[in-house]
Amino acid sequence: MSTAPASTVTLSGDFARALPEMSLPWQADEATAPVLLALNEPLAAELGLDPTWLRGPEGLRLLVGNHVPDGATPVAQAYAGHQFGNYSPRLGDGRALLLGELAHADGHPRDLHLKGSGRTPFSRGGDGLAAVGPMLREHVLSEAMHALGIPTTRSLAVVATGNPVRRETVLPGAVLARVASSHLRVGSFQYARATDDADLLRRLADHAIARHHPAAAEAERPYLALFEAVVAAQASLVARWMLVGFIHGVMNTDNTTISGETIDYGPCAFLEAFDPATAYSSIDHGGRYAYGNQPAIAQWNLARLAEALLPLLADDQDRAIALAVEALTGFRTAYDAAWSAGMRAKLGLPGDAVVEPLVDDLLVLLQANHVDHTSFYRALSAAARGDAEPVRGLFLDLAGIDAWLAGWRVPEPDADAMDLVNPVYVPRNHLVEEALAAATDGDLGPLDRLLDAVRSPYDERPGLERYAAPAPEDFAAAYRTFCGT
Repeated sequence: MSTAPASTVTLSGDFARALPEMSLPWQADEATAPVLLALNEPLAAELGLDPTWLRGPEGLRLLVGNHVPDGATPVAQAYAGHQFGNYSPRLGDGRALLLGELAHADGHPRDLHLKGSGRTPFSRGGDGLAAVGPMLREHVLSEAMHALGIPTTRSLAVVATGNPVRRETVLPGAVLARVASSHLRVGSFQYARATDDADLLRRLADHAIARHHPAAAEAERPYLALFEAVVAAQASLVARWMLVGFIHGVMNTDNTTISGETIDYGPCAFLEAFDPATAYSSIDHGGRYAYGNQPAIAQWNLARLAEALLPLLADDQDRAIALAVEALTGFRTAYDAAWSAGMRAKLGLPGDAVVEPLVDDLLVLLQANHVDHTSFYRALSAAARGDAEPVRGLFLDLAGIDAWLAGWRVPEPDADAMDLVNPVYVPRNHLVEEALAAATDGDLGPLDRLLDAVRSPYDERPGLERYAAPAPEDFAAAYRTFCGT
């Protein structure tokens, strides 16, 4: 795909044109002194955008929403959502704008979306702005997730605006330019359903089918097939989160995508010592979105999607409910299959190996011994090669891990295969905080070095030992993450 200079950047308005009831035309705040902090050049090339132009004055103005190509109409999207279980009928893009859709090299469109671009009619008293640190967090975390092979929205760029942002202190402001297969959410369907406009709900479902799950259009019941496809996509996604130890932190229905992509890297973090009750988010007081709760929460969110879709599933409500319930039960089946297959790969076991007893015993050992999640699985490949000491050094209960290792070795695990799925480098929480603090003070060096490590997560490299090491114990015990709003 060739790259586009300023005059030929084309942004279509498919969402706003198809669903005008769910978008409001709006403009980004003026960035007084835009400065590029991070640019994803490979992604820019996939979108046909010239990185050199993006680094220039007009490109920066596009990335903060102040330059709008001819024919484009930025919009704030409307959606509803359950936030920590409480329903809000009108959320929407309170600090974001959809600039439009770009063509991608794979032939499928991508949303170009801004985060931190200023207040909109959906802001509900917020300032609509974002600080440098949280926007760079999303840049790092989404790039790491992409490198791990996990479906995700991606950061095209982070641009400092030159405008101050007032939180506990005054911080430098920034805008994130985010790319996604779309920004359709469970909350989008909740919003459409709440309007009691059957035509709007149907058009939204048709748009989602065309954009993400086109095979559903050929099914006997297209809208049921859409729901089943979203259930499958979310089951696969959350299983992948669990396998790498990712904790989203704010799994509200407005952060649950129809595409099956990870979205909104607010208070997210990676699991350190294995414990299903781990929740880092400062606003998750009850642990609703703790690591071990994520599969059940995803299924709960999908039940809310089912409720929104009921009028499309069958004319008779009882029949619609029965169809939805049956489809929703497929979540656990799909999740368990994805989890088991993933654990079989992480343990290097053949495809016909029964993993459940091994995994159940292992998780008990990991939790009881406070073992670092990422370190354990990577060290396990050394044990498959005959050196168990790196693994044994992680445990106090040596008899327990020795007994487990003996059973695990029986099917002859494949160490090379394990190295392809167990990362050396993830965005360690203490290193993320270190990089964001430095970047906020104007030093991008730690950020660039962290990005270099997590963009090649499976390739162990000399000189990067600190990027593979767990956080100091005192850091991990007190660590909390924040949404940035």
